[in-house]
Amino acid sequence: MFAPRVSLKTLALLSRDLGTMLEAGVPLKRSIELVSKKANHAHTRAALKDVLEQVIEGTDISTALRSHGEFFPTLFIDMTSVGEETGALPEVLLHLAEHYENNQRLRNETISSLAWPAIQLFLAIFVIAFLILVLGWIASSGAGGDLTHLTFGLSGPSGAAIWLLCTFGTLGGLVFSWMAIRRALSAKLIVDPILLNVPVVGTCMRSFAIARFSWAYFLTQQSGMTVNRSIEASMRATDHGAFINASGELCAAIQEGATVTEAFTATRLFPDDYLAMVSVAEESGTVPEALKRLSPKFEESARRSLKALTRTISVVVWLTLATFVIFFVFRFMLWYIGMISDAASGKFMEK
Repeated sequence: MFAPRVSLKTLALLSRDLGTMLEAGVPLKRSIELVSKKANHAHTRAALKDVLEQVIEGTDISTALRSHGEFFPTLFIDMTSVGEETGALPEVLLHLAEHYENNQRLRNETISSLAWPAIQLFLAIFVIAFLILVLGWIASSGAGGDLTHLTFGLSGPSGAAIWLLCTFGTLGGLVFSWMAIRRALSAKLIVDPILLNVPVVGTCMRSFAIARFSWAYFLTQQSGMTVNRSIEASMRATDHGAFINASGELCAAIQEGATVTEAFTATRLFPDDYLAMVSVAEESGTVPEALKRLSPKFEESARRSLKALTRTISVVVWLTLATFVIFFVFRFMLWYIGMISDAASGKFMEK
């Protein structure tokens, strides 16, 4: 499940360097050798050296890449195969470089957008840990007696440590589970369609998936792939379970004589404005070019949804922190009023 895979950055550099050298007339074997020497990661260097050895022995490059399992993505292997078959490998690799550079940019924007809410969440966790620590110090000083009932039985340094361990352990478990789902296709096919119906999150995921699909479809059609093979590769390129799952339905509909627009409509994954533009492009025979123009539009839509999502997360984090702080303050005030009341009652009884 967690077998190593080549990174988007490495794929972009590999495609760009290999395509540029082949376009300049450098032989394939020499190009692979030079690219393998430039690779920064040991696993990538080893994989490329093995690919080179197989190519020297007479194996075609796509078969050599496929022998490394899931280390190289399917789209990369399929496109390389088409490039070899059509004699347009340099052009195909340069198109792939643009595709992976685009995906890397989108990923970086996503990470940077979520960075601030993540920092806020960590600060909130440490603020609560500090409250637990302070209440523990008050109790240990003898000024307030046992205050553990105010903080769910947690008090002092040990209580703060337990709180941090539990919260970060839970967060770590959630991150691990998410990574496992993104790696396992079977889990992705179940979880992604559910997330697609979640407000804001679903809109963001759908827009990113459509942007990737549109760019990949243009890319694969430009390389000479058949429509069905192009759709299968493009749906896989979305990295979204709902779209990958609909690949077979799309291909079957087109084989039965449906238009591309009709097949897209049947999946219920594409918005009406997208379908309308695909329909017009299909009549003029320019579907790949139209989808290429639509890709940036949906990238921008995904960015807007992502900004809305990060704002929502920020509000939720601060509301959660405020709720905890107010809860602790009220419990402390009630406890303190109770102590004053008890003390007053005791003095009255003495009199």
